[in-house]
Amino acid sequence: MDQVLLVTGASRGIGAATALLAAEKGYAVAVNYATNRHAADEVVASIRAIGGRAIAMQGDVAHEDQVMALFEHVDRELGPLTALVNNAGVVDMKSRVDEMSHERLRRMFDINVIGSIICAREAVRRMSTLHGGRGGAIVNVSSAASRLGAPGQYVDYAAAKGAIDAFTVGLAKEVAAEGIRVNAVRPGLIETDIHASGGIPDRVAQLAHQVPMQRGGTALEVAQAIVWLLSPDASYTTMSLVDVSGGR
Repeated sequence: MDQVLLVTGASRGIGAATALLAAEKGYAVAVNYATNRHAADEVVASIRAIGGRAIAMQGDVAHEDQVMALFEHVDRELGPLTALVNNAGVVDMKSRVDEMSHERLRRMFDINVIGSIICAREAVRRMSTLHGGRGGAIVNVSSAASRLGAPGQYVDYAAAKGAIDAFTVGLAKEVAAEGIRVNAVRPGLIETDIHASGGIPDRVAQLAHQVPMQRGGTALEVAQAIVWLLSPDASYTTMSLVDVSGGR
C-alpha cells in the first residue's frame, strides 16, 4: 500500500523540496498551495516526470472548512494518509512589537499555529490506531527563531514557532502509543523567497556571518531532515526538535 503524504505550503521553498524528495523515496504526494496554482502544478509535473504520483490541491490552512476539504480530497484521490508535513507559514514585514497590529497577529497565528494544529488533528483522525488507522508520521516545520526571538524583525513569527515547538512535544506524547510519531525541524537561515515576502530579500546574505558555518542553508538540506523524520529510518524518533541551522 502506498505511503501517502500531504505537504502544506508545497508550491515553493522547503515545501516544494520536501514534496520532490519524498516522491523520489516512493511517497504519493499531495502538493498543497494557497494561491499559486502554477507553482504547485510545476512541482506536480516534476514528480510525475520521475514516475511518481502527485496531485496539486488548493486550501488555505487558516480556514478550517478548506482544511477539511483538503483532507477529504486526499482521501478520495490518493488513499489513506500516512504522513503530514505542516509546512505552510507566513512572515510579515519586519516590525517591532510596539508597531504590530491585531490584524497582523491574527493572520500570523491563524496560519502558522492554528492551521498546523487543525491539519494535525485531521491527520491523527486518519492515522491513529485508536481511530482504525495504520499509524504514520507528522513533521512540523518550526524555526530557529523560536529560540532566537527575532527581535526587531519578527517577534510574532518567533512566538508562533515557539507555539509549534510546544505543540510538537505535547502531541508526540499524546499519540506515541497510537502508531504516530511527531517531530519538528527548526530551519535557520535558508535560501528561500520567504525573506522577500518579509521585505528583506537579502536577509540570508546579511546574517550569514552570524552562522558558524558562514552560509545560509538550502531548502533541500531542510527537506532531507524532514524526509528522514518521516521515514522508517527514524522509527524510534518522536518528540524531537531537530535544528537545521548551520550551528546558529
